Amino acid sequence: MYSEQIRPLVAQHARLRMAVDELTDESDLYRAGLTSLSTVNLMLALEEHFDVEFLDRMLGRQTFGSIRCLAEAIAELRGATDRDRIAG
Repeated sequence: MYSEQIRPLVAQHARLRMAVDELTDESDLYRAGLTSLSTVNLMLALEEHFDVEFLDRMLGRQTFGSIRCLAEAIAELRGATDRDRIAG
């Protein structure tokens, strides 16, 4: 659901050694060149774009390992955000 919105952010902030267009949603972003510094830059861009904040338990290689993992994390966070807005 969020993959197409995530791809341009990965392209702009992840500083990969290959074009995002060459990656599948399951491709390993760390193998493609994602570093700890670029992970932080990508995280900040994702938080701003989607108006979410990554939970401490999400701050690891598993969450940022692929576009699919990022999309799942965003879906989880957006679900929580949407529930909070409805409840509030």
